[in-house]
Amino acid sequence: MFETARAYLDLVVFDVGGTLVQEADPTTPVADLVARPIGSVVQDLADLAGVVTLAAATDTATMVEADVRALLATVDLDRPLTAVVTSVEVGAAKPDPASLLVAMERTGVHDAGRVLFVGNTDRDRGAAEAAGCHYTEVGPDGAGRAVADWLKVRVGASVDAAVASLTEPSPEVAQAARDRHDQLTKPRGALGHLEEIGVRLAAMAGSERPADPYPAAVVVFAADHGVLQRGVSPWPQEVTAAMVAGFAAGTAAINTIASTSGLEVTVVDVGVATPVVTAPGVLHRRVAAGTADLASGPAMTVDQARAALDVGVDIVRSLVADGVRCVIGGDMGIGNTTPSAAIISALTGGDPRELTGRGTGIDDTTLDLKREIVAAAADRASGLDPLAVLAEVGGLEIAALAGLMIGGAEARVPVVVDGVIALAGAVVAHALAPAARSWWFAGHRSTEPAATAALTHLDLRPVLDLDLRLGEGTGAALAYPVMRAAAAVLRDMATLEEAGIG
Repeated sequence: MFETARAYLDLVVFDVGGTLVQEADPTTPVADLVARPIGSVVQDLADLAGVVTLAAATDTATMVEADVRALLATVDLDRPLTAVVTSVEVGAAKPDPASLLVAMERTGVHDAGRVLFVGNTDRDRGAAEAAGCHYTEVGPDGAGRAVADWLKVRVGASVDAAVASLTEPSPEVAQAARDRHDQLTKPRGALGHLEEIGVRLAAMAGSERPADPYPAAVVVFAADHGVLQRGVSPWPQEVTAAMVAGFAAGTAAINTIASTSGLEVTVVDVGVATPVVTAPGVLHRRVAAGTADLASGPAMTVDQARAALDVGVDIVRSLVADGVRCVIGGDMGIGNTTPSAAIISALTGGDPRELTGRGTGIDDTTLDLKREIVAAAADRASGLDPLAVLAEVGGLEIAALAGLMIGGAEARVPVVVDGVIALAGAVVAHALAPAARSWWFAGHRSTEPAATAALTHLDLRPVLDLDLRLGEGTGAALAYPVMRAAAAVLRDMATLEEAGIG
């Protein structure tokens, strides 16, 4: 019921009287108060506490935290609550948001957009609005079910809105940029593919002299895969979480490469099966603890796929709001070339055995096994709609990458696509929202055979071809300086007339 909650929320705060327990007469002495839980709230909060942080913010005449906890303890409702804040302690009653803001402070949550307040009065709603957080009203089945109902409406809302809002880059500006290239102090076409990269950046920026697509951000989505238990990779599942720690420490390949271009790296746990480090630069958006085994059935539910898509969209929105002007998607997930090959095969119609590669360098026996698994999965997914394909044979990080690509298009910023995992996400995103492709650049051509099939299907020409197969966003990060140079040529290079030539 709450499995997707962490994709959207870090904290749920509850009112107490009338929300968690039946409201008592305000004249009742504290010693005479009896807690009567509403609906299935006791079990629901116990379940929800395993996913997100919980707190309470309540108005009382005399009670402080210890008093409220003692009352709730009689029905086992105090244990799930990390913090309890009362109006007596903060000196203000709702709709003043003070108790909500203190609850956020005590639980270490700073983004009000990832906080949900559950209440039962207009005063509660007013406090939530003043604090900038989400609000939902409790129903007869209890506060936990109110959270579940809120999530049902929320799942998929970001990606649906993004798809509905997509526009194309300006063809008129693209032509003006081509004309400008022909007037620069160089032979026409002398800069080859760099010129077309610049033209596309100009069309995206709406100016024939495009601004520098800086700053840019690298977002690495991490998740695990149930199919790993079939033996498709020699690496154990625990490596995924270990690599997340490496990203957080700044010691992985993507960190090293990104640092040469001033790129910030954020890593997102969207589905790691084992606990990951809590550190700056690590976002916890876990939709599930990895996928199920795609060789024996659906990898995930449709709601999980939609929630992971939302994670990608929402992260781009946040980055762009903070001033980012180009996004790069990366991946981490042991075994993820298997679902990537299955997705690309199913959505492009390619031969799954031919499109299945060696990934981290598996031997022939393992490759044969992997090919059979991919072929069976792709055959099962063939003919399904794109979202169903993603749920049937995909991965949570692949879904989040697809969301990132749609989110970048919604925000009208260039997106640099990495290798075969990112390209699997791109194939999904293109199937869901064809117009999004106009905002993407292929950073490089991976050595994985499915990568070339995806590039052909998407009609994307890679910026680089360096025989890379690492992932993490490394190829896309290496391509980024070339894109900045392409924009600089159109923006800063002199025309023949300006140079007094001809």
